[in-house]
Amino acid sequence: MDSLFTPEESSSKSAPISINEPLAARMRPRTLAEIAGQQHILAEGKLLRRAIEADRFTSLIFYGPPGTGKTTLANVIARTTGSRFESLNGVESNVAEIRGKIDAARTFAQLRDQTTVLFIDEIHRFNKAQQDVLLPHLERGTVRFIGATTHNPYFYVNSPLVSRSQVFQLEPVATPDLIPLLERAISDKERGFGEMEITVEKDALEHIAEKADGDARKALTALELAVLTTPPVDGVVHLTHAIAEESIQQKAVLYDSDGDQHYDTISAFIKSIRGSDPDAALYWLAKMLHAGEDPRFIARRLVISASEDIGLADSSALQVAIAAQQAFEFIGMPEGRIPLAHATVHLATAPKSASSYKALGAAMEDIQKGATLPVPLHLRTKFRKELAEGSGADKAAMNYLYSHDYEGNFTPQAYLPEGRTYYHPTENGMEKRIKDRIENWKKQFKSSDS
Repeated sequence: MDSLFTPEESSSKSAPISINEPLAARMRPRTLAEIAGQQHILAEGKLLRRAIEADRFTSLIFYGPPGTGKTTLANVIARTTGSRFESLNGVESNVAEIRGKIDAARTFAQLRDQTTVLFIDEIHRFNKAQQDVLLPHLERGTVRFIGATTHNPYFYVNSPLVSRSQVFQLEPVATPDLIPLLERAISDKERGFGEMEITVEKDALEHIAEKADGDARKALTALELAVLTTPPVDGVVHLTHAIAEESIQQKAVLYDSDGDQHYDTISAFIKSIRGSDPDAALYWLAKMLHAGEDPRFIARRLVISASEDIGLADSSALQVAIAAQQAFEFIGMPEGRIPLAHATVHLATAPKSASSYKALGAAMEDIQKGATLPVPLHLRTKFRKELAEGSGADKAAMNYLYSHDYEGNFTPQAYLPEGRTYYHPTENGMEKRIKDRIENWKKQFKSSDS
């Protein structure tokens, strides 16, 4: 694919490349055409691409996992729109530095008629006061703001800043998009290893790309380590699959303990259980355990799911989930993962019913929206009955019927001052027996009224 912008169209010139720079830094894309992946926002006709081509954007926020190209994309935008590029870091920078960058941007705008892209990495680390400093300058267009974060900005960035920005999510770079990046690094004479003689086994690059798990920086770093530590034979560096395995070692699963990956993965786990797919549920369980998720958090969610999703269709599911939680506390890791897997498969393959969960929700909604119903006289405590009797209440209305005195431990009796039905049993699993029992009770109730 050809570059959209020729060097003459950008006023930003390439910085001299130092051989001491890491390969990932040297291979940083200079044009949109060199960016690996992200076609969901950079393909022809997409909003962001159109905004860059037309040079019509003000404030942008990029969020996504590490190594997906947030900083790179900000640099490319500055280059292709002929803007100055200034950067700050949310961990290290302060209000004085922010104001200094903005003053410099104002000066360049006045003297050279040149816009400035102010890039702030880890924008979520700025406190409210720091983020608020930016707002008036975004309003006036003093700088073109681009923020980057690994956290969902709708939760971790102040809403006034988000509302003034276009938010774009960057995805992990797919394996097929990483392989051409690695091949370009090998052949590029200016920035990569093009001056060296290198032969590469086909599955070696595939292994690096796959184990990088969507992180372009990690893939390039592994390739650099492989090339620079492999002794040449007759002047040729041979990269084999074995060398690739050593260079990238263990796959680093994209996961954050308090961000999108955490919530998305546990959501997929619970929904797989609810959807009766044990294979998917086990995969998401394995991912969480591999990434270091707190197993107690997983156990708590299993207990919740046992009642919310399986419920009365298989009441033993709750027992299994609680037993798995207690077993984990007793034996710990790594064996503690086994009862968690046991509970996961049991819940995923059990019949499903959310009837009790939905019934409680309906009852709570009635309490929130309507008048609170009084407790019927016959259900009140003895003391409350005596007070009611003293005030002239009907004695018959206070006659409580003790269920255990009747055949089948049931006698028709109202327990609400008006007829309401919240629980609607399903015919799934054991709950069908409950449904039959309730229907029999209802018939007896109707017979007593007639």
